[in-house]
Amino acid sequence: MTTAHAFMGMSLDGFIARQDHSLDWLMKFDTTDEDHGFDAFMDSVDGLVMGANTFKTVLGFDSWPYTKKVVVMTRSLSPQDIPAELQDKVRLSSQSPEELMQQLRDEDWSRAYVDGGQLVQSFIRSGLLADITLTILPTLIGSGVRLFGALDADQDLELMNSQSFGSGFVTNCYKFL
Repeated sequence: MTTAHAFMGMSLDGFIARQDHSLDWLMKFDTTDEDHGFDAFMDSVDGLVMGANTFKTVLGFDSWPYTKKVVVMTRSLSPQDIPAELQDKVRLSSQSPEELMQQLRDEDWSRAYVDGGQLVQSFIRSGLLADITLTILPTLIGSGVRLFGALDADQDLELMNSQSFGSGFVTNCYKFL
């Protein structure tokens, strides 16, 4: 069975992006001397599943940051929205999270990195997220896109580990129960 995993950065007041999906607040931190585990996490997954807003944000970066396969879950984007240089790296899917995870299993994916606020929320509501690594950054941005949304029922988690850094970052890894 393919498992879904998230690795997210969040402001201390609970936002993962500004309202316009900008990540400028996140990029201002110089943490080049700290290993927050992202590279090891990326080495552990077969590819990424991201939402359309996250995809649009990443397209605005100076260069495409991923070497692994990317599936963009969307009902609004079309193949023409994928730049030519990414046609062999990115594909679109309008499937439900359950259907996509089944397809990824059929494609021999073992672990999928799920990225994007609304998408992470849908994977949580579907009971598909195995764990989340959440790095809290020491900044308040006041408003923006929240990571966690409404749930039909309480969702219990178990803290697997926690680590603080000189930058003020605190990384917590939770397993969904």
